[in-house]
Amino acid sequence: MSHSLRFQHILTPRGMERHKRLEVDEQGLIIALEDDAEPDTGPIDGWLALPGMPNAHSHCFQRALVGRGERASGNDSFWSWREAMYGLARDMSPEQLCAVAARAYADMLRGGFTSVAEFHYLHHRADGSRGPEMAQAVIQAAAEAGIRLVMLPVLYQQGGFDLPPSARQQRFIHQRIDDYLALLESMASVPTGIAPHSLRAVSIPALRELLAGANAVLPAGYPKHIHIAEQLREVEECVEATGMRPVELLAQAVKLDSSWSLVHATHASGTELALMADAGVTAVLCPLTEAYLGDGIFSARDYLGLGGRIAIGSDSNVRIDAVEELRLLEYAQRLTLGRRACLATDEGLGMPLWRLAALAGAASIAQNVGEIRVGAYADLVVLDPTASPLAGLPAATALDGLITAGSGENIAATYVGGRRVVSDRCHQSETEIQAAYSSALQQLGSS
Repeated sequence: MSHSLRFQHILTPRGMERHKRLEVDEQGLIIALEDDAEPDTGPIDGWLALPGMPNAHSHCFQRALVGRGERASGNDSFWSWREAMYGLARDMSPEQLCAVAARAYADMLRGGFTSVAEFHYLHHRADGSRGPEMAQAVIQAAAEAGIRLVMLPVLYQQGGFDLPPSARQQRFIHQRIDDYLALLESMASVPTGIAPHSLRAVSIPALRELLAGANAVLPAGYPKHIHIAEQLREVEECVEATGMRPVELLAQAVKLDSSWSLVHATHASGTELALMADAGVTAVLCPLTEAYLGDGIFSARDYLGLGGRIAIGSDSNVRIDAVEELRLLEYAQRLTLGRRACLATDEGLGMPLWRLAALAGAASIAQNVGEIRVGAYADLVVLDPTASPLAGLPAATALDGLITAGSGENIAATYVGGRRVVSDRCHQSETEIQAAYSSALQQLGSS
C-alpha cells in the first residue's frame, strides 16, 4: 500500500517548490508528486526536503580509526597513516566489522547521506583463510542501519607497481581473478559493482581480465570505481614504472565512460582532467578525508568548467557529514584560487552544489536516487528550520546558509525509500548500534 509525505518546501529538478505531497509505493518509489490540496491543514512531515546525498566512497571499517594515528612520528603523511590503518585491519572480526559499519552507516543517515558505495577490501578472515563473512557483515550492518547499499568489492593484488603485497595486506588480496569473481557473485543480494583498488595494486593485464570477467556476470552499466592520483608519490611511481601519469595510463588501458568513477584524482593534470570530462567519468571527491590525510586539493572549478561531474564520499569516515564535505569542497577552491563563490551559480551556492553532487553521486553508484521526482526512490533528508543557523532564513536561501554555516546537525529527519530512519536527529536504532560499537572499539583497542 502506498503512503503520502507532505512538505512545506522540497528541492526538485525544477528548483525549490512549495506545498508538495509525495505518494510513495511499497517499493519506496515516488509514484506521484503533486500540489498539496490543503497545505494549511493537518500535520506535515517537514519544512524543507532535499534529495538524500549518495555517499560515493566509503571504507566503513575505518570508522574505528577515530582518535588513532594522531601522534607526531616524524614525516607524517598518508603513508604513515596507512600503517595505523593496517594495524586496525589486522585483527578485526566479522562481528566487530558489523558493529563498526552499522555505526558508520547510522552516522551517514544522520549526516545527510541516504545511500553508500562501500569500497570493500577487508575481505578475508584474520588468519588469512577465505570466506564471505566480512562482506556479509557489511551487508548486515547496512540492513540494520537502513541505508541503501551498493557493494564495490575491491581487487587488490600487489603492494605497488611490480611489487608483491606485504604481510599486512594479506586480508585484502585476491591473486586469482576467478576467486574475486566468486566473491562478487556471493553478493547478489545487493547492488554490486567492481573496484580495482588502484593502478599500483592492480596491473593493467589484471585490470583487463577483471573487466572481462565482470562483464560476464554483472548487468550492463554496473559501477566501476578506482582510487587514482591521490598522492604525488603515487603519480611519480606510476610515471617511473610506466612512463605515463595514472589517468593517462588508465584511459589507454580501458575504455573510460560514464560507468567509471575516479576516486580522488587529486593530482590529475589539466590534460587528464579534460580526458576525464570528455569520457563522462565521475570524479569522486572526499574533501574531509583528503584534508585529514594531507592529500591535496582537486581542481574542482576547472573540472566543472570542462563539463565534468563531481560526487562526494566520506572515505575514511573519521568525520561523517555531507554538509561539511560540500563546504570544504567549496572553501578549498576559495583558498586555492583566492576568490569567493567558486562553485556557485546565479541560484547561489547551496542549491546548485547539493543538486550537482546528489545527481552525480546517483550516477556514480548506478542507483535511481539523487532527485525528488516521480520514478525515483523517496530517499530524503529534511531540514530543521528552528535551530541556528537556519532559524529565520527563507527556504530560498536556506541551503546557502546550510553549506556556509550549518552541518548535519541541521537535519531533523531522514527517509530511505519513504521510510523514516532518523527522527529528531536520532537514528531509530541508536541505542543498540552505539552499544555494539562501543564494545567493538574496546575489543579492538585491547588487541
